[in-house]
Amino acid sequence: MENNKLSELRHSCAHLLAAAVMNIWPHAKRTIGPAIENGFYYDFDFGDVKISDADFPKIEQEMRKLIKTWKSFERSEHTAEEAKKQYPGNEFKHELIEEFTQNGEHKVSFYTSGEFTDLCKGGHCEKPNQEIKHFKLLSVAGAYWRGSEKNKMLTRIYGTCFFTKEELESHLKMLEEAKNRDHRKLGKELELFFIDEMVGKGLVMWLPKGTIVRDLIENLARKMEEEAGYQRIVTPHIAKEDLFLASGHLPYYKDSMYPPMVMDDGTYYLKAMNCPHHHRVFLHGIRSYREMPVRLAEYGTCYRNELSGTLSGLLRVRAMAMNDAHMYCTKDQIKEEFANVLRLTMNYFEIFGLKDYWFRLSKWDPKNKDKYIDEPDNWNFSEQVLREVLQEMKVPFKEADNEAAFYGPKVDVQFKSAIGREETMSTIQLDFAAKKRFNLSYIDETGKPNNEVFVIHRAPLSVHERFLAFLLEHYAGKFPLWLSPVQVELLPVNDSHVEAAQSVVAKLRKVGIRADVNIHAMTLGKKIRAATLKKIPYMGIMGDKETSDEQVHVSVRARDGKDLGSMTIPEFITMIQNDIEKHL
Repeated sequence: MENNKLSELRHSCAHLLAAAVMNIWPHAKRTIGPAIENGFYYDFDFGDVKISDADFPKIEQEMRKLIKTWKSFERSEHTAEEAKKQYPGNEFKHELIEEFTQNGEHKVSFYTSGEFTDLCKGGHCEKPNQEIKHFKLLSVAGAYWRGSEKNKMLTRIYGTCFFTKEELESHLKMLEEAKNRDHRKLGKELELFFIDEMVGKGLVMWLPKGTIVRDLIENLARKMEEEAGYQRIVTPHIAKEDLFLASGHLPYYKDSMYPPMVMDDGTYYLKAMNCPHHHRVFLHGIRSYREMPVRLAEYGTCYRNELSGTLSGLLRVRAMAMNDAHMYCTKDQIKEEFANVLRLTMNYFEIFGLKDYWFRLSKWDPKNKDKYIDEPDNWNFSEQVLREVLQEMKVPFKEADNEAAFYGPKVDVQFKSAIGREETMSTIQLDFAAKKRFNLSYIDETGKPNNEVFVIHRAPLSVHERFLAFLLEHYAGKFPLWLSPVQVELLPVNDSHVEAAQSVVAKLRKVGIRADVNIHAMTLGKKIRAATLKKIPYMGIMGDKETSDEQVHVSVRARDGKDLGSMTIPEFITMIQNDIEKHL
């Protein structure tokens, strides 16, 4: 009930925003203004006028002036012809009116508050001048009319509204924290990655420090997958059209794949997924029931033809390295294999300190014949198997209709990020279609081919790009010691201490500790500040006191500012190694 009331409050505030904008810019064309999670927005066509957040104070001032006269929302109905007169020259509202009236057969509803009237289906607060008090405009963005890049680009103004001042201030504080944790900001500050316009949008360029983090995550996955019985493979980045026709991805997934490349021996596509290649690896040679299940793993790079307007830092890219694997198992092995994947996934999350997550059983919709393979028995069996695994493991999960993959149900891992955003981190899918499409089979105990091969697709660490974005926000850039690209930075007090510092760095690197030295002509205070901003876990200060004795010392300082005292180099190495082992 409270959420409905809050949604009504925010939708009412969207009306107020539109009224204020139209008073200030009478020639603007208004379109739609719904309530959304955590706020509201309204889309406008301002013509040649450019709106920025610098305009927010005057818009908010006008909103506060108008709300004093808004005692209620009064409903009225009009025919299409009458309704269009309310919006002369506004093709956006006219389009909506045509749609809502079904070519003039019905009337549309309007709501009026104060002197402002707008086309609306309803859902407002009862006493706007008493309830709409605590609001804030947040940002401006471009948005295509009705979400299609074929339509005109509009100006979208985002805002939020709460019932109390305390709730608004708490939300604004969270948004400020979100800015500080934004992976794009942190990625630039920590020199991890960048996106180059000449290379192309959505194509990530990994810098040396970012590559270290990628490699550490991949090495962890390799180690844990090897212990779990996975076999690693490497497959090409492209394949013939025939492969993706066989898998069914071209009919179902063509819009997300890059355009075809016509070669002298056929038509090729960049791969948007690894599974078809892996199916061909499984088929390479005769498989015995003694080998089952077969677990094939690859950090394979895939390519998605995402629209440029949807790209967002590392969260949505066009080239991604996926922590992918496929398990080929018999019907009797499904539950155990699926449970093992869930355990592996949760082990990863424990290592990374990720706790606020749950699972979503994503099911098919039997009415949606265009989206899903029409095999009801397989769907019912597969969904029940996954449900039983989740129940037996006693993990928190919800069920969602019409969210499955086209070839089978899946379990999505849902996370609430450190900045309050809910998102899907990774997915585990059960595929009952591949066995037919690729004639997957094994020789069973009777010596005959058996085609009851089920495939489990899994990527517990998602893709490098998305997972690193999540980790950056989760840690606020302060990676745990084992994952930090630079674990130690030596800070010589002046030039006479540089040689000793470089000698210590060499000793640290020799035992596998990632260390560096600041050789720049800076004061010690500035070096400490620079290392702190780079979020380096440990700083080793070296001056006359540390280098004058026969046994060299370092004065150790943690990135949180804590002074850990003077240590010999062996003591320092032992402390770091113990810290790493404690978290792995």
